[in-house]
Amino acid sequence: MFGEPHDIPHEFPEYRDLIDTLQTHHIEFQGIYADYHALDQEIRDIEQNIEPVSDFYAETLKKKRVILKDEIYAFLRAQSSQHGYVVENNLVTC
Repeated sequence: MFGEPHDIPHEFPEYRDLIDTLQTHHIEFQGIYADYHALDQEIRDIEQNIEPVSDFYAETLKKKRVILKDEIYAFLRAQSSQHGYVVENNLVTC
C-alpha cells in the first residue's frame, strides 16, 4: 500500500537479528537484500512522484518486489532452521 514501509526488517520483524547477522556475514543474502532495497527505493520514488512512470511499469516493479520478498523470506526460513533458530510468538530465538 502507498506510504507503508516495505523495508525487510519491517516486513519480517521476527527475523530482525538473523537479518542483521546475514547482512554482515552472508554474501548471497547481501546481494538479494541490496537488490530488494534498490527496487523498494525506486518504487517509493515513483509513489512520491519523484520519478514519473507509467502505471504498467510501476506495477511491474511492485511484482518484482514481491518476488524478491518471497525469496528473502524463504532464505530467512532456511537459514533459521539451519542455525537452530526457532520462531515463537513472532520472534526468532536460538
